[in-house]
Amino acid sequence: MLFETEPPFETELMDVLPADLPERERVARKAAEHLRLIEETNRQFNLTRITSPRDAAIKHVLDSVLPWRLFAGVKRVLDAGTGAGFPGIPLALVLPGVKFTLSESIQKKARFVEHAVKVLELGNALVTSRRAEELTAGEEVLTLRAVAPLIRAVPLFASAIRRGARVLAYKGPDVKQEMEDAAEEAKKGKVRMEVVMRYELPEGQGGRTIVELKSW
Repeated sequence: MLFETEPPFETELMDVLPADLPERERVARKAAEHLRLIEETNRQFNLTRITSPRDAAIKHVLDSVLPWRLFAGVKRVLDAGTGAGFPGIPLALVLPGVKFTLSESIQKKARFVEHAVKVLELGNALVTSRRAEELTAGEEVLTLRAVAPLIRAVPLFASAIRRGARVLAYKGPDVKQEMEDAAEEAKKGKVRMEVVMRYELPEGQGGRTIVELKSW
């Protein structure tokens, strides 16, 4: 439950989103609507524990969109385990020319995301409850955020990577051990792991590392 004195989602988003973000005002408006839908749905079942407008703006939306440049030239993206729609919905708002498939195997969450996509009139996003590893044909980039450790993600998506897909995995700041743990699986699957971006979220909200998985 939000206190009336708290700034609305859109105000917080306009404050934290980068000035050079494509579609910035539209992203703030539509992402705020997405967060309001999450707030309403949280009263029935738990989608996220982050309820403060400021925290939601930073930890959900800003975190999702900061790597947007890594999607340059891409036509199709599969967001594996999208949950409440992150990072897929914010990225789809930033990149209207890219087709996104948002995969969520938990039916309640999939239905929520489908409803959100409809309300937001997000024409470049499609929602499915099929598991992401079944849907990799034709996708150029797969996103993973809070889905699985690399030691599990590498074998799950190795076949898609061998076909030319790239995986962009959102990880915390201390990803070195996780990469070391997955090294043997990566070798077997002929997958190369590389840190392609690091960034700090504002107000001490933590660091993020983007790890790219691609074929040798």
